[in-house]
Amino acid sequence: MPLLTILVALPALGGLLLLTVPGLRARAREFALGVTVLELAGVVALLVGFDLSAAGDIQFAETYAWIPQIGASWALGVNGIGLSLIVLAAVLTPLVLVAGWKLPDEPARAARYVGLILVSQAFMVGIFAARDVLLFYVLFEAMLIPLYFLIGSFGGEQRRYAAVKFLIYSLAGGLIMLVAVVALYFVGPGGEQAFLIDSLTGLELAPVTERLLFVAFFIAFAIKAPMVPVHTWLPTVAENARAGTTALLVAVLDKIGTFGMITLCLVLFPNASRWAAPVVVGFAVLSVIYGALLAIGQDNMLRLVSFTSVSHFGIMILGIFAFQQTSVEGAALYMFNHGLSTAGLFLLVGFLIERHGTPSVTAYGGLQKAVPVLAGTFLIVGLSALSLPGLSPFVSEIMVLVGAWSAVPVAVIISVLGVVLAALYILLMYQKLFTGPTPEAMAGTAELSLRERVAIWPLIALMLLLGFVPALAIQYLTEPVAAVLAIAQGVGA
Repeated sequence: MPLLTILVALPALGGLLLLTVPGLRARAREFALGVTVLELAGVVALLVGFDLSAAGDIQFAETYAWIPQIGASWALGVNGIGLSLIVLAAVLTPLVLVAGWKLPDEPARAARYVGLILVSQAFMVGIFAARDVLLFYVLFEAMLIPLYFLIGSFGGEQRRYAAVKFLIYSLAGGLIMLVAVVALYFVGPGGEQAFLIDSLTGLELAPVTERLLFVAFFIAFAIKAPMVPVHTWLPTVAENARAGTTALLVAVLDKIGTFGMITLCLVLFPNASRWAAPVVVGFAVLSVIYGALLAIGQDNMLRLVSFTSVSHFGIMILGIFAFQQTSVEGAALYMFNHGLSTAGLFLLVGFLIERHGTPSVTAYGGLQKAVPVLAGTFLIVGLSALSLPGLSPFVSEIMVLVGAWSAVPVAVIISVLGVVLAALYILLMYQKLFTGPTPEAMAGTAELSLRERVAIWPLIALMLLLGFVPALAIQYLTEPVAAVLAIAQGVGA
């Protein structure tokens, strides 16, 4: 059974039906939620059928001729890293739909919104399972279509500006990567499967050629990650898109950047990756500190959470380009755990904005007395974002820092400052929102509803589970990371 193709086709078909069949609009939310639950069931089947003893191998592989004239294939398959991100997408998408259930728009617009969410989910699965470089690129670019409309059609006053800025940044990176994809065809082995990652691994390339190809891919992934200095599209999008859209974008779709660094940059261009590592690590550390400092200075909650992600992505990239087993495992685990905490923060901020209509931190205060459950939930998710021991991001972060120490100790020392700053921007936000006297305008704030608890509490349960039993996730990552590092450290050494 072509399970991965089915998992790509199911949300794509569901989304297209919602976008084109008027009769489904009245029950668009229910239909979309049903599709995502079916998708989650399929991903559970994928998880159950995955052979942990061979987590570093590509499993559920499918390869069909797509454009045989140039050797392009519809080639899907997953190892433990790709599987973890597909699981993340499958878990978060229905929760985002539940969190945004009370869409204020007319049925046609609501159907368009949830339909675009489903189409985006199809691209998530396809990209994390793609084993053909051209297929990866096509999905990478096509993904911009639903995201552009999700940002530009649903959100704040400057949503169209945010959508255009997002599109320009992403297209610029994608077009640079396209040049490298085309170049790979000419320097690769050719044949019917010329673009398969397996076919392109281990190529003997001239140093200049390999470095140019690496830079082209890396720029596209750095924009997506997002990494300083090509990060500025993210706070603009976060401020103007719906909270659910931003939650999926930052928690899942932006992981394409770090996923691509591990599975394409390090594998296809190992010598160039090591050559570029000192500069990349420098910019990663800059992202950690710069993102944290800007987060502290934000009054807009959505921008604040977006800058925390810039900082956290810097830690992931530091771990990847330290080229140590523990640090890269930590970065891969952080991709999953960061998705849980950041999605939770964006959704909770969205709940506050629904209640009071403003993202300004200073407009709130004293909410702890009025809504203790909401305050407690926000505190737990916030503590997760600052990597408190016992919650899953802590394990990821400590693995990156400890693992990278032997390779880049100075970078680790500086990055630890970002960890300290994380406590400041999270706890200061919580203090301003929830402590102190309750303003009269906040006294009647509604407590978390059952629907909102259903959207958030499963994320907290996963944070606690993976915080105390991280081996449940790490066992999927050890072998694929070892396989990547065997290539990245062994070629040309």
